[in-house]
Amino acid sequence: MEIEHRGSVPEVHPSAYVAPNAVLCGDVRVGEDARVLFGAVVSAEDGRVEIGARCVVMELALVRARAAHPVVLGDDVLIGPHAHINGCTIGEGSFIATGASLFLGARLGNRVEVRINGVVHVKTALEDGATVPIGWVAVGDPAQILPPDRHDDIWAVQERLDFPGTVYGLPRDASARERMERQAAWFGAHKEDRLTRPGGRRRLRR
Repeated sequence: MEIEHRGSVPEVHPSAYVAPNAVLCGDVRVGEDARVLFGAVVSAEDGRVEIGARCVVMELALVRARAAHPVVLGDDVLIGPHAHINGCTIGEGSFIATGASLFLGARLGNRVEVRINGVVHVKTALEDGATVPIGWVAVGDPAQILPPDRHDDIWAVQERLDFPGTVYGLPRDASARERMERQAAWFGAHKEDRLTRPGGRRRLRR
């Protein structure tokens, strides 16, 4: 399913494959020989998503961009099932495993592995060839890669990265109502979305 959002429609290379129940929404570009599989959602929101050549976005993954935080996948990147990719850059040849979560402003170098249920926090930078082990957390710039039971050490870095300000544009002590009014208004732009007509997608030139 391809959806026009904020006046932008997806562009898909003729050699790419997008499953019939995958969703491409807004300013999404799918590169040569890339694959977006069943149930995956790629939503540009008010930003853009660029999916490089031979990338595979597997079943039920979510890829979401924002204006200040586009998503750019280099060539030959695999995004595993149920992964959550939000406003980050992933270098070529990287492997993002099942259930991994990458947050706004994260920057991954080339050939990075984020293994099952790994987390890369907001504004975190991973160098070329880095590995986040199963269930571990990468936090900071440059990243510290820590096991989840070291919460105090993770928090010592994470607090300075300002998750609420980065994601919601609000201070940490904002109320749930303030946070959700802002989120509801932002996602409310989807009320103006339109399905693109069959055969009406813009295709990238070879």
